[in-house]
Amino acid sequence: MSAKLNAAGIEQAARRLAPVVRRTALEENPRLSALLGNRVLLKREDSQICRSYKVRGAFNLISSLTDEELRRGVVCASAGNHGQGVAFACSRLGIRGRVFVPSNTPRQKRERIEAFGGDAVELVVVGSTYDEASAAAHWDSEHTGAVYVHPFDDVRTMEGQGTVAREITQQADGAVDTVVVPVGGGGLISGIAVWLRAHSPRTRIVGAEPAGAASMRAALEHGGPVALPELDSFVDGAAVGKVGAQAFPLVRDLVDEIVTVDEGALCTEMLDLYQTDGIIAEPAGALASAAARQVLPGAGPGTVACVVSGGNNDVSRYAEVVERSLAHVGLRHYFLVTFPQQPGALRHFLDEVLAKGEDIVAFEYVKKNNRETGPALVGIELERAQDLDSLLQRMQDSPLTIDRISPGSPWFSFFL
Repeated sequence: MSAKLNAAGIEQAARRLAPVVRRTALEENPRLSALLGNRVLLKREDSQICRSYKVRGAFNLISSLTDEELRRGVVCASAGNHGQGVAFACSRLGIRGRVFVPSNTPRQKRERIEAFGGDAVELVVVGSTYDEASAAAHWDSEHTGAVYVHPFDDVRTMEGQGTVAREITQQADGAVDTVVVPVGGGGLISGIAVWLRAHSPRTRIVGAEPAGAASMRAALEHGGPVALPELDSFVDGAAVGKVGAQAFPLVRDLVDEIVTVDEGALCTEMLDLYQTDGIIAEPAGALASAAARQVLPGAGPGTVACVVSGGNNDVSRYAEVVERSLAHVGLRHYFLVTFPQQPGALRHFLDEVLAKGEDIVAFEYVKKNNRETGPALVGIELERAQDLDSLLQRMQDSPLTIDRISPGSPWFSFFL
């Protein structure tokens, strides 16, 4: 194993991976280019084998093991995509493996791990977060001798991930001014940063992580990797509670900026990718282009490459994606309305509080506090976000007691 991540190791990884992984497309996106005033290119790792860049690091690490290590087998922890890469490598190389995933891993990803691994791989569901699955996988490695295949904090993994940047520099017809990269544990952006600083040093490198799992931002503020006290696992492919110890100094020294992306903004970009561009991106796969929408407007002309890191999205999650997006763009709002238990109370709300184009999309009585009143949860969807002020004014003028549940409230998470 290389002692230090460098461009030469990434070049060697590229030769090792060439017969195995796809050279995914780097294609211009008209929607984002028009929206941002830049030439925006998407690096389509959603079309990679296993529908994620993760196979690059997993296969590079496993294929570099000694014969003795291969006989012991491998073990890993994963939120889903790394596990698929490990499963693919085990099946391809004919070795045994175990993949530990947390219980919040989408069913679609679990099923694909089993499909790629076949009889060579055992899937183990444990814990509710990636970090809990990682602890179980490390225990397994220590007690069985199986080689632990780290999803991001191993030089061999980062070398494989860095081949994404090598392809970008080879495929782009000219200089790439900015590269935007999703960040979870830091393996992908570390590999990309090392390659770009060696071969395209003027390229601006921007990392994008979900607001609910901003572990790299926390590490930079703390001066080193630190465990997040709370973790929102919605962006499962990037929901890592503590970034890698090897990845951190590379990001600190080589990356220009780390930005956080609100999950609602991420969902809006997921839907735009799907409905306008025909690209099925998982939440982490939309991180880079969602971040580009935040940091690029007004930055002037240039060429921007965004890494679409994965496309393993479970269709059953789209209802939540739509809900989060509507709340983010200001079209869906929730209220607790206390109705007096008397005839006409609901009719007053419908006739006097709501206006044309304001639809009730959720209505549920919470409980009856007493014989006179009963609170109800009411979800309202607007035609235009700017209509909210007039709705709030009508609510204030109403004799009903109406409390708005803001998106920042802990209660709001119960409706998603």
